[in-house]
Amino acid sequence: MDYKKSEAPVTTVTQNVSELDKLTGNIYKTVVIVSRRANQIAVDIKEELSKKLEEFAYYTDNLEEVFENREQIEISKFYERLPKPTAIALEEFKQGKIYFRMTEQSEESSD
Repeated sequence: MDYKKSEAPVTTVTQNVSELDKLTGNIYKTVVIVSRRANQIAVDIKEELSKKLEEFAYYTDNLEEVFENREQIEISKFYERLPKPTAIALEEFKQGKIYFRMTEQSEESSD
């Protein structure tokens, strides 16, 4: 998924809890689903950023060259301005874009 085109807000937005738990029936289940998706998104973004910044990695740099690399600074600033992974995951959840399944616990206890 292209996180750069996400409709998630960049700033903090108050959420209606009664709207969030409609799909799962439990706010705690919703939080678990959104947090797991946010972790996946964070890993994807970090890997993508690392690949882009790897192009600028010089192993024999002097200090002046490191601070003068404008392209690297622009890439970093772009990723800093993206919505946070939690906001992206919450927006995906509200739009029904996250696939999840609920496993039912059996009522039988194993002795």
